[in-house]
Amino acid sequence: MRLAASFPHLLLTTFLSVAMTLASPFEDSSAEAQQNSASMVDVWFGTSTPRNGLSKGIYHGRFDPQTGQLKGISLAAELSSPGFLAKHPSGKMLYAVGSENGTASVVAYRIEGAKLTKDSSVPIGDGGSAHVAVSRDGKVVLTAQYGAGSTACFQLDENGSLLQRSDLQKQGPGSGVVGRRQDSSHAHWCGTSPDNRFVFVPDLGMDKVVIYRLESDNGKLTPHGFGNCPAGGGPRHMKFSPDGSKIYVLNELALSITTFDYDAKAGTMTPIQTVQTLDDETKAGEVFNSASEIRVHPSGNYVYSANRGNDSISVFRVSKDTGKLTRIQVQALHGAWPRNFNLDPSGHWLLAAGKKTNSVTIFQINPDTGMLQYTGNPVFVPQSICVLF
Repeated sequence: MRLAASFPHLLLTTFLSVAMTLASPFEDSSAEAQQNSASMVDVWFGTSTPRNGLSKGIYHGRFDPQTGQLKGISLAAELSSPGFLAKHPSGKMLYAVGSENGTASVVAYRIEGAKLTKDSSVPIGDGGSAHVAVSRDGKVVLTAQYGAGSTACFQLDENGSLLQRSDLQKQGPGSGVVGRRQDSSHAHWCGTSPDNRFVFVPDLGMDKVVIYRLESDNGKLTPHGFGNCPAGGGPRHMKFSPDGSKIYVLNELALSITTFDYDAKAGTMTPIQTVQTLDDETKAGEVFNSASEIRVHPSGNYVYSANRGNDSISVFRVSKDTGKLTRIQVQALHGAWPRNFNLDPSGHWLLAAGKKTNSVTIFQINPDTGMLQYTGNPVFVPQSICVLF
């Protein structure tokens, strides 16, 4: 029974591997191909690297926003479990949280074409990180430690090299609403406000978004307040609306999104709505499901979230008057276990990482409705769990 259950994933993985092997050597030397190449953008993939697994570290590819094709997947740098990635505002440095010789660390790389050259690294000093981000002024790197329930801050020099861990803030206690998952703090994401004054850390264990005041010049965090999420929701990731007036928080355990009004001057967030990413009937038909990632379309008109177990992307329309969400589509992933996805810079395409199928699936975004259309062109990326343009 166990073999039979895993066979479809094994079959898809084999198919994707063969398809990628056949497709990669093809190069069109025509003038049109050269013009398309100039418009292509870099994509970086963080991965899981289990023992005897397919992945060896961070991977690189090139994406064509005119055709929606992802090509040239190659290993950019070897690193153990470089789950999540972040890029410096200069575009010259990439940061990963992973394990160096068994030590949980932040690692900085210089971006050199399709390759990454290690620049510097600093041990996290409080266990492994679930997420990494860079402040908008490029002065500090932030990490969220799921197991330890903490947020760390690392200073950077003027070139983006890591200097030292300058602060560590412990969070907690857990809400205790969901047994085992919320017995203690579990920091799951980190990022700054649009004006770079505050740091936000959704904490799955606390049912809160922890807010810190950021002093990026000296790399310090000062506790500022909280955003309250539904009891037992398990906040995981969040994003701001393009105009900075709304915050959308994805609740992993409840598979829901809570919309907040954001007061930029005070650095406070007030909940105004919570909507489900999947209906109860759909969730009841699955042994396990959980929400994983959330993104906001550059236009601000649509919000997207990923559902693991159901293996799908939910699409929401944003009310122009209130910022509240209405679910308009649930699109099958055509892969398994979407821990992360991203929108390309043009806002025309969505790339979703299927960890269990070693795949990245590509969807075209309808500019008038925001709805997704599967392109039928999955690409082999081993154990991918992060997509970064």
